[in-house]
Amino acid sequence: MRCILMAFILLQSIFGFSQKQFDRTEAKKYQEELNKEYADSKTSPLEAEDLAVFKSLDFYPLNEKYFVVAKLVRTPKEKPFKMVTSTSRLPLFKKYGELYFEIDGKKCKLNVYQSLETIKNPKYKNDLFLPFFDETSGKESYVGGKYIDLKIPKGNTIAIDFNRSYNPYCAYSYRYSCPRVPLENDLKVAIRAGVKKFHD
Repeated sequence: MRCILMAFILLQSIFGFSQKQFDRTEAKKYQEELNKEYADSKTSPLEAEDLAVFKSLDFYPLNEKYFVVAKLVRTPKEKPFKMVTSTSRLPLFKKYGELYFEIDGKKCKLNVYQSLETIKNPKYKNDLFLPFFDETSGKESYVGGKYIDLKIPKGNTIAIDFNRSYNPYCAYSYRYSCPRVPLENDLKVAIRAGVKKFHD
């Protein structure tokens, strides 16, 4: 079984980005790279029977509407906490800040986190973890919500491309231990972007 931490680090290293405007070419490249990872038996989270017939993840169409530049409010006095996962594992995370943005005219807020284990490695010290639910969760997209990987920006804004949102590995196999989306990160808007649910 692959270590979920290593999987998280791999995704961070491949897909971290800091652009400030939507780039359709880069978003498409992200999808292609994700498909390559899932098609490779050495890196895929898929069970053997799913891998044998895998052709592509089911993505929503790329949509510039789901690329936003959010206001970042850092919260440096936050205490570390044990994040609940799909297993008994309780990794330490810390809330890094709050993200404010609008989609479809609705004001949205998400908390963004840091894994205290991941940032011990200097290569990943600027990594941020953004888990979320939205109105498609459990319907068109995975019931357990989705993740986005971000990097700490220099300023007080941060680009969020929901077209790059992906499912936890737990959407594909019971073998993994995945952080559960904190209840405060439940968006009251439909985010039809990124990866859809794997099985109907």
